[in-house]
Amino acid sequence: MSDDKKWQFELEEYIRQGEPEQTERSEAWQTAIGLQAVDGLKTSSYLLDTAKEHIEGKINIDEAQRRIENYYEERENRAEVEEGTKEADIVSARITKLLGEKTFQFSPAEWLSIHRRLFEGVFEHAGQIRTYNITKKEWVLKGDTVIYAAWNSIRETLDYDFSTEKQFSYEGLSLTESVKHFAKFASDIWQIHPFCEGNTRATAVFMIKYMKTFGFEVNNDIFEKYSWYFRNALVRANYNDLKNGVHATTKFLEMFFSNLLMGTEHELKNRYMHVDYALNQENNTSQSVISEVPKYQNDTLECTLEELIILKHIVEDPCVKQNDLAKITGKSLSTIKRIMDVLQEKGYVRRVNGKRYGKWEVLVDVSSNNI
Repeated sequence: MSDDKKWQFELEEYIRQGEPEQTERSEAWQTAIGLQAVDGLKTSSYLLDTAKEHIEGKINIDEAQRRIENYYEERENRAEVEEGTKEADIVSARITKLLGEKTFQFSPAEWLSIHRRLFEGVFEHAGQIRTYNITKKEWVLKGDTVIYAAWNSIRETLDYDFSTEKQFSYEGLSLTESVKHFAKFASDIWQIHPFCEGNTRATAVFMIKYMKTFGFEVNNDIFEKYSWYFRNALVRANYNDLKNGVHATTKFLEMFFSNLLMGTEHELKNRYMHVDYALNQENNTSQSVISEVPKYQNDTLECTLEELIILKHIVEDPCVKQNDLAKITGKSLSTIKRIMDVLQEKGYVRRVNGKRYGKWEVLVDVSSNNI
């Protein structure tokens, strides 16, 4: 078994054992380690050993962080440090800590704080907005670059995008429509690229925490295995070469988010995003790749985001009262009653054993929806 696969296999063992706390910690570590691939970094065997001790409850996450930092302080004294591995190890531990915290505020300040907490001591300008314009050569663009926001417009652009998203209402949207909107928002703020380095990892952590505020159980396995795809999808969502028939598209990012949040199984292949593939599709000359990007395989329930969140809570507690659902979700009692009426009309739930002493029965399988 290759080293790339070994850590995945070892951490997945904790998930297969089925202990909730170990599963949650293992999933956070999987995401944290997997995200290092967006910058071509790999973690060390020492990091994996430390992660396993944290997962097993032998040490807490703060102790895990201290061990990693002390490990590299000692190695620096011996001139044995590989900078890429050091960065990957330290940032992985910090991502795990952030994903384990239940706090979150939707604001540009939160995003800057996440970047600072991930990269403090790693990058000189951690948590600070860049003060110069940047370009990045991208494999998926044959060495071309995305046009990023100008450095002197970053603050205004951030405020605009966050304000627009904050005013956006997901009420009444289907889950598919909600996922498309999440993908568009992620691509928009990523293109601003407020940080000199570490932009994609900070974006991923911010989006995971943001989506969890909507009741989603994010499929960490997707970020673990497809973090490089995630970055390439962000690139393609923000790149136009109209002269050569290449258009910015969020369809690849939507497939990623669909797998992440809805449990679909779109085939996520980097080669489908390469601009040569797009041109070959246009000219119908491709001999080396399949003829089209896989279509959506959306077999999820016909529900709005609100309805699926309520279904989740009913599955967890069939005896939950509508007043309690209102408190849990932050919605009014009248809204909860309306949603419950709709779910009953659709045949997704029913009341058994009466109104006063009865309980709710969910009549559909919601296990394929990560919510």
